[in-house]
Amino acid sequence: MDATLPSILSDWFAARGWAPRRHQLEMLAAGRRGEHALLVAPTGAGKTLAGFLPSLAELIEAPADGLHTLYISPLKALAVDVQRNLLAPIEEMGIPIRVETRTGDTPWDRKVRQRARPPQILLTTPESLSLLLSYEDSLTMFAGLRTVVIDEVHAFATGKRGDLLALALARLQRFAPGLRRVALSATVADPDGYRAWLAPHGDIGSVTLVEGEKGAEPNIAILLPEDKVPWAGHSGVYAIPQVMAEIETHGTTIVFCNTRGLAELVFQQLWKVNELKLPIGVHHGSLSLEARRRAEQAMADGRLRALVATASLDLGVDWGNVDCVIQMGAPKGSSRLLQRIGRANHRLDEPSEAVLVPGNRFEYLEARAALDAVEHGELDPDVFRPGALDVLAQHVMACACAAPFDAGELLREIRAALPYSALPDETFDAILGFIADGGYALRAYDKFKRLTLGRDGLWRVTTPAFVAQHRLNAGIIVEAPMLEVRFRNGRRLGKVEENFAAALSPGDTFFFAGLALEVERVDTTDLIVRATSRTARIPSYMGARLAITANLADRVRRFLHDREQWRRFPADVREWLEMQARRSAIPAPGQLLVETFPHEGRHHMVIYSFEGWNAHQSLGMLITRRMEALGLKPLGFVANDYALAVYGLEKIADPRPLFSPDILEHEFVEWVQGSALLKRAFREVAIIGGLVERQHPGRKKTGRQVTFSTDLIYDVLRKYEPDHLLLRAAWADARARMTDVGRLGHLLDTAAGTMLHIDLPRVSPMAVPVLIMIGRENVAQGVTEDALLMEAEDIAAEAMRLD
Repeated sequence: MDATLPSILSDWFAARGWAPRRHQLEMLAAGRRGEHALLVAPTGAGKTLAGFLPSLAELIEAPADGLHTLYISPLKALAVDVQRNLLAPIEEMGIPIRVETRTGDTPWDRKVRQRARPPQILLTTPESLSLLLSYEDSLTMFAGLRTVVIDEVHAFATGKRGDLLALALARLQRFAPGLRRVALSATVADPDGYRAWLAPHGDIGSVTLVEGEKGAEPNIAILLPEDKVPWAGHSGVYAIPQVMAEIETHGTTIVFCNTRGLAELVFQQLWKVNELKLPIGVHHGSLSLEARRRAEQAMADGRLRALVATASLDLGVDWGNVDCVIQMGAPKGSSRLLQRIGRANHRLDEPSEAVLVPGNRFEYLEARAALDAVEHGELDPDVFRPGALDVLAQHVMACACAAPFDAGELLREIRAALPYSALPDETFDAILGFIADGGYALRAYDKFKRLTLGRDGLWRVTTPAFVAQHRLNAGIIVEAPMLEVRFRNGRRLGKVEENFAAALSPGDTFFFAGLALEVERVDTTDLIVRATSRTARIPSYMGARLAITANLADRVRRFLHDREQWRRFPADVREWLEMQARRSAIPAPGQLLVETFPHEGRHHMVIYSFEGWNAHQSLGMLITRRMEALGLKPLGFVANDYALAVYGLEKIADPRPLFSPDILEHEFVEWVQGSALLKRAFREVAIIGGLVERQHPGRKKTGRQVTFSTDLIYDVLRKYEPDHLLLRAAWADARARMTDVGRLGHLLDTAAGTMLHIDLPRVSPMAVPVLIMIGRENVAQGVTEDALLMEAEDIAAEAMRLD
């Protein structure tokens, strides 16, 4: 193989005392052979440089103007970080290569200039690439493209953003047939699945797999409280003083939280115990661009001792001075945990140091399971599924904005993308029909007539106004309706969800961007605030909740069943499980334990299925509906990742009839169709599919206006065209993503054959965490945390009594 570095590059390596790693040279050789490649290598192994090496070598040996390499990342922050880290060596080597970023944050004048005179290397996101492909000059811009590098491919290949990118790659390949595709990742359980996704026409054999050397084993510890592991909660806030001690004894720490609300809470709690006044920042996706950039730059410069962050920093950002990662609450998956751990000591030969802070006893078991999974190299599997139809509709409209197209030619191009390789002719015709006139029920309205079929047999955009509308509204990420948070002087802090803002009145206070803020007024699109020293609450967000992966859930089940493992647990966790075994039962792997018992004048049923929060939420809705039909008078339910508790006025003598699989055909369909769930899913697919616009030139619709528009269309389609393309897409989304229907179906299919029902005289030890959640839901506003803790201790004492 020809893996010889140009002398400029080899001299640059030597000047630093470095030598290129084996996988970097293998990537260079694959590039010189013109092969597509997937690189799987640990964090800190120089993956990004490996992806760029063939491009740098080509541009050094044969300098050329025009766009040579397109780099695509899932995060804007990652694109900016890579630009910073790539520019330094290019400048040090003195080679005339321009590197620029193009994201939603790029100024308009630079975007225009990039299309007229693109840099040799352009760093962008899937959405920005899709927009570039909607311009008339896209063929000219991309005709000479040689390489596409996709970083952190695992983060989006299996979702809608991956569908959009797969379609864009198929288009780029038609513009530039010699184009090479490269993908990079640290955490891939199924390399062949990603090779097929990356390859033109899914031809797995055309993609070379390059695997990096294994890095140093991570050093991971579970932080235990000075007292007992809590019965309930998921934040790990009890450990804040210990977390602060970790920050004080390390150079730079990233504290990861699973939600934006928790990040704000943890930041505030850390400041309360930050006696040394160490510089600490906060970073999450709802903060303003300026606030995020300030935090990122401060970390890059080594000016922060800690940064509290969410998944906004899960991926790739390379801050070499980070020497510790802390995960607040359970990690929810071994792959995600590995990604986060990799942010510490971002070098292959040094062990990453990480601390897990479980929020409760079940989370302790989950943390232990995650550690074992990481130790055994077990990653969470990725599920590839057929491409989404709303994404395809957006892509077809983008193609039409660039130039008139022949339907047959475009369909052949689309089928070269693996997610759409089996797209039926009639589905593609339905997509064209939907963009052309909205479909049967909407045909009378001109505002939905976006495409016209000409006499020449080509489809073209009906009027230029639809082109502008597409470019203004294109995108795959549909956030909940948001309001801008800003000071009276105009300084923006970020965004909070409209539902949270709607509950605020002037004088109310809340924490955001690390500040305590008082509401001055609530406008249609803005929340005007001022800083305050009064106590405040944390904003709530409706973002998708991370559920424990099936892999980790299976490991937790095995822990429970294998008593040899219990000796590894803290004494209070061991005592909890021993008492559960004595008073009730420990479920075996594959067994569904269902407990029934009275508590405080109500009858409770607790189901230990370990299928994750989303599936349990759906099951709770379905079971309470069925209980109502059977006259069992349910009052409500609560769920966590491990169990579901349903409570009511009548005793459940036999739970089996509540779990029959036909619940998915009857109650489930009725519930989803009658709930806000399907409307919310429809709102998303209507926006992605271009049926409803979020923005008009010069103004942006409020969340309420968008919701009103989509609800109106939804009701019309449900009545007059129930098999409309977008209703089908919304139904698929609601089933798969919002309810985790696969895990729910598995639970119901196996329930009858695996159920162990135990009727108890009172609450069991394993039921305590979920019962405390009922207490939290029902308490009056203003009840102190102390009162809740006292109640939790009372329930725990009752459960742990021997008699």
